[in-house]
Amino acid sequence: MSKTILTNARIITPFEEIYPGTVEIEDGVIKKVYRGKNPDGEDLEGKIISPGFIDIHTHGIGGFDVTYSAMNGSEQEVEEALIKMSEKYVTHGVTLFLPTTVTAAHEVLLVAAKSIKNTINYQKDQPTEAKIGGLHLEGPYISKEKKGAQNPEFIRPPSIQELKEYWEISGGNIKTITIAPEVEGALEFISYARRLGIYISLGHTNATYEKAKAAIYAGANRATHLYNAMRPINHREPGITIAAIESPQVYLELICDLIHVSPRIIHFTIKHTGIERIVTITDSIIATDFPDGKYSLGGLEVTVKEGVCRLKDGTLAGSTLTMDKALRNLVKIGVPLKDAIRTMTYNPANAIGIHEIGAILPGYVADLVILDENLHVDSVYINGVKL
Repeated sequence: MSKTILTNARIITPFEEIYPGTVEIEDGVIKKVYRGKNPDGEDLEGKIISPGFIDIHTHGIGGFDVTYSAMNGSEQEVEEALIKMSEKYVTHGVTLFLPTTVTAAHEVLLVAAKSIKNTINYQKDQPTEAKIGGLHLEGPYISKEKKGAQNPEFIRPPSIQELKEYWEISGGNIKTITIAPEVEGALEFISYARRLGIYISLGHTNATYEKAKAAIYAGANRATHLYNAMRPINHREPGITIAAIESPQVYLELICDLIHVSPRIIHFTIKHTGIERIVTITDSIIATDFPDGKYSLGGLEVTVKEGVCRLKDGTLAGSTLTMDKALRNLVKIGVPLKDAIRTMTYNPANAIGIHEIGAILPGYVADLVILDENLHVDSVYINGVKL
């Protein structure tokens, strides 16, 4: 039996702060959490213990991207790219993520789905990098009017037959799908996906309020990067944005790079929905952790200048944000630390139906990130193992 004791730290559970606090871990699982010091533990004076960050919407990092690899490489190359992505994410405190595709040909998404299954199976005995929690299909069943940085060539109506193929070849590892609820066949598709246990997010959509509410009633429980690539609020037609905000069962993704959404809108959203529903995401692309220059997203050319990603027409095209930077951004604009951490740990885990990670509580998996006083990553634990 392996046992680890971390003590004399500021623990963010993330429901409350415990200081000085101690976490006891046995066989990769949190056994005890309490106030006070333990003389037998590793002294983490001046450090913060947080649940590991969970990014449920990220396309790539450090020169690797799941869709790019599936478009240009073999299945083995995609799997190698996924492992490289996992290794890079963990340096930013991420302990679980959902590789996220963009709209692409059916054959490309099949390769991505199969590679997810193989990589998850490989990771079961390799606790050395961020875990892959399943695939996030962002598209291809979206609105052409609100395509954002998605390739319009491959946008198509929802297909249950395609989904069956993705589900089977992924070994049941399609975790979530972003869909526009107004496209023909969307409600039937949502109902079928929910029966499989897939979580549905509404995004890249020009849906009216009524269409959005119908999709929520059908089982959609999340809004993809709220406000972005989405019908704006109008006082006569409130649209999907208001439908999502007013529905207490809907989690709300926010890209917290302070570019996609202004600080005032972040505070507005938290005030009117509660911190319990906010999910911080990065929407990061292949250029993350790389210098400015030209990159690719789903076959579209993206120019990164001063860290901001845009298509040739100026459309924002994902981000170069990392989760640790998002945390620092939120705290900088005045969001309390424990609330900011909740949006990137417990909330995203619950949004995709994973209930054994995302909190520092007895019985939860010991996926933890140790932060210094400036909220930079000091070290990471996966399944109780320090990396």
